[in-house]
Amino acid sequence: MLKDVQNTPLGRFRIVAVLEGVSYLLLGLTMILKYKFAMPGPNYVVGMAHGVLFILYVLLLLQVTLQYKWSFYKASLAFLVSLVPFGTFWAEKKLFV
Repeated sequence: MLKDVQNTPLGRFRIVAVLEGVSYLLLGLTMILKYKFAMPGPNYVVGMAHGVLFILYVLLLLQVTLQYKWSFYKASLAFLVSLVPFGTFWAEKKLFV
């Protein structure tokens, strides 16, 4: 089933959206470790992963917007939800269907 999803640009975008959302939440947890417990290591690793996933999310958003002819409103909303914690999870269920 996962292999079928990976074969389409929208499917790949949806997978990256979920991974980006998870990395965003993990980044919040590692910020606590960094500033409360003086453990910067996990924050560096998760921060780097989150940055890469966010850039991949934006690039795939551009691809999906052009290929599926999404409106400016839908593409803008897809970008804005990536800036809000839990936003990509909402978009996965409501926007990327």
